[in-house]
Amino acid sequence: MTAPKTPLLDRIAGPADLRAMSDADLGHVADELRAETIHAVSRTGGHLGAGLGVVELTVALHAVFDTPRDRLIWDVSHQCYPHKILTGRRTRMDSLRQKDGLSGFTKRTESDYDPFGAAHASTSISAALGFAMGRELGAPGNGDAIAVIGDGALTGGMAFEALNHAGHLKKRLIVILNDNEMSIAPPVGALSSYLSRLYAGNPFHDLKAAAKGAVGFLPPPLQEGARRAKEMLKGMTVGGTMFEELGFSYVGPIDGHDMETLLGVLRAVKSRADGPILIHAITKKGKGFRPAESARDGGHATARFDVGTGVQTKAKSNAPSYTKVYAESLLQEAADDDRICAVTAAMPDGTGLNLFAERFPARCFDVGIAEQHGVTFCAGLAASGMKPFCTIYSTFLQRGYDQIVHDVALQNLPVRFAIDRAGLVGADGPTHAGSFDIAYLSNLPGMVVMAAADEAELRHMVATAAAYDDGPIAFRFPRGEGVGCEMPERGTPLEIGKGRVVHEGSGVAILSFGARLAEVEAARERLAARGITPTVADARFAKPLDRDLILGLARDHDVLITIEEGAVGGFGSHVAQLLSDEGVFDAGLKFRSMVLPDAFIDQAGPAQMYADAQLNASDIEAKVLDILGIEVLERRA
Repeated sequence: MTAPKTPLLDRIAGPADLRAMSDADLGHVADELRAETIHAVSRTGGHLGAGLGVVELTVALHAVFDTPRDRLIWDVSHQCYPHKILTGRRTRMDSLRQKDGLSGFTKRTESDYDPFGAAHASTSISAALGFAMGRELGAPGNGDAIAVIGDGALTGGMAFEALNHAGHLKKRLIVILNDNEMSIAPPVGALSSYLSRLYAGNPFHDLKAAAKGAVGFLPPPLQEGARRAKEMLKGMTVGGTMFEELGFSYVGPIDGHDMETLLGVLRAVKSRADGPILIHAITKKGKGFRPAESARDGGHATARFDVGTGVQTKAKSNAPSYTKVYAESLLQEAADDDRICAVTAAMPDGTGLNLFAERFPARCFDVGIAEQHGVTFCAGLAASGMKPFCTIYSTFLQRGYDQIVHDVALQNLPVRFAIDRAGLVGADGPTHAGSFDIAYLSNLPGMVVMAAADEAELRHMVATAAAYDDGPIAFRFPRGEGVGCEMPERGTPLEIGKGRVVHEGSGVAILSFGARLAEVEAARERLAARGITPTVADARFAKPLDRDLILGLARDHDVLITIEEGAVGGFGSHVAQLLSDEGVFDAGLKFRSMVLPDAFIDQAGPAQMYADAQLNASDIEAKVLDILGIEVLERRA
């Protein structure tokens, strides 16, 4: 697709160039920036809708504030592509979300204009308050602190903790609520309803207290048909909005796509605000690109696509995705057991629970971006006698770890943790990698921890979790398609703590936990060409360990290698502890544990990321040869 013509955008090397432009030109820059963003994402794929929704806001913020001295912090930051284009990274947008390229999120090491990295939600106000107090305490180089947070991210409790603290401190802080009524999924709960009640047919709340004279800067009222313009409810909390009760001056709602309005309000706030202030801007996710605007998720994330039609280019696979297998397996179990319910944290589509919600709406719960609440909510459901499946990506489950320990494990409640996106995830990079759940779950007393080697095993593990009532149980599975194995029609509960031998061999045993099993089998074929035939086993369980299987492999082989898609401290560490406790090392067993490296691995294709982690078939083969000394002999020859 031919690149759009962008004569004004071509003149911008950085935000300082915006500040020399007229307001009318800034409006045209926004139009060109939207076209450029669409063009860029069409070539690389990535998050589209969120960025399109903040184009005007991005231009206005950089035009009014003195970035990077004024600290602009994007919550989640998947909406930051227009920001990156304006801040000197336009020529690198072809590398977005690729190896050695631009991150899909803000990243401190990438640019001075990214003062705070993000990819998880609800962190921006806390970080901005930290910058604001750093300024107050004399830290050099800090001007205003501006947090841009979406209405979906505002469902996270951490955002309210920060609002409460900022209101108490009463220092100048600017929070912009980017309200598009659409995070990844429609925001849920009382907060969403509350925001809806704040909209006015006369769209501006009285600004006298909020911006001390800013009314004079505002353009005429929005057109009568403006989206979601509703009458401000009378009889709200005394003194105005909930935000005002928290100590914030409140401005809004305003049209987040009207450049004149944005510039007027931002300039007024910049010149007059003397404490914490919240600007409530109404935007449309996917704005200006019809396929995104009409998409159910606002064009949240896309593969490469045709700009003219919006049709995405996705490689076809004959194997089902792990997420789909999980969702369909859970539906089978729930059809036979009305105590099974499902909980997700703002990711119904991503976790496959949209299918569950369609079939069993009364038993499916989206708690919003509130993993802590979601875990404890599941604990309460379990204590009541229900069978909750707490379905959360590995990287997001980290946010509820205290609740896993205190509310679930300590009380030995049978919460089922379905952990999607386990292991390395590709283009989303280290912020979304599921690297740590094996370690952070396996050290909890009473926790059962499973990992699916393939999609058939996943189906069995869903059945296992549904049948298990003796305490908490977790099973993990990766992003993407399965290996294409033969699928059972229905899952069969596994014996807790029992693995399986996949291939009998001699000399070397490779014990796999999780989805590296396919790579282990490929390595075995490569080794067979050298006359080496390792035994291959699938552990299935990191806790409880299959003691008989592990001790038998150690007894019958000279070398034992474990492999997992997780950080050190997980499955391999527990196996080593068992072998140590049983005195196996005293007899001279050669033991190695292959885990993710002690580093955050930057984005790339999944295969490349696992190559960087040295967990592919060639790396497994090399590990075996190294232990046997074969590589050394060949080099000497």
